[in-house]
Amino acid sequence: MKPKYKRVLLKLSGESLAGEAKHGIDFDTVQKFCEPIKKLNEIGVEVAIVVGGGNFWRGRSSGNMDRTRADHMGMLATVINALGVCDTLEQLDLEVRVQTAISMQQVAEPYIRNRAIRHLEKGRILVFGCGTGNPFFSTDTAAALRAAEIDADIILKATMVDGVYDSDPKKNPAAKKFDRVSFHEVLNNDLGVMDSTAAAICKDNHIPIIVFSLENPDNIVSAVCGENVGTIVEE
Repeated sequence: MKPKYKRVLLKLSGESLAGEAKHGIDFDTVQKFCEPIKKLNEIGVEVAIVVGGGNFWRGRSSGNMDRTRADHMGMLATVINALGVCDTLEQLDLEVRVQTAISMQQVAEPYIRNRAIRHLEKGRILVFGCGTGNPFFSTDTAAALRAAEIDADIILKATMVDGVYDSDPKKNPAAKKFDRVSFHEVLNNDLGVMDSTAAAICKDNHIPIIVFSLENPDNIVSAVCGENVGTIVEE
């Protein structure tokens, strides 16, 4: 296996960590995602991970709650997931560091860019929690921001769908899948790859995105090695 990319940022949704239960963390499922991450580490790929928190809390579904407070609760949910992913990776004999955008020093390191890059250079896996640390920004935006800050070569957006379509394939059996699509098309046609803020950050900083299905966790390795999985979003 020869990797095409040296430093990657993997975006994992909270829902993907829940497995069949649809809520909480299913550690058998998490291990299936972590095993290909170990393969990447063994072939010299530097891996950072941003996790969502939707398996515990979704701020936008919080009814009449203050949006800022609801988003802060969502950030805390991502820390639970970050620690769960960290523990599973450590059980696979990997060195891992969790960094959070909100300071909680008894639990994890604060996010410091230079320290994060140094961890990657030493072959450690990085897991980022708390999104950007600010309300009104999604964890997709956090993934785009962290990818730009650590000079990642690409974002791997692991989803439950095998790529980007011109419409929702679950609702439209005739939906067309794209092998490649531009950021211009994603933003203008609202293709739902990431929210518009995240897509704009990637566009402005020339960071491509591969969108692929986690149904086969080895797609993580295939994507990094340049194989044709999912859809690539680029300029």
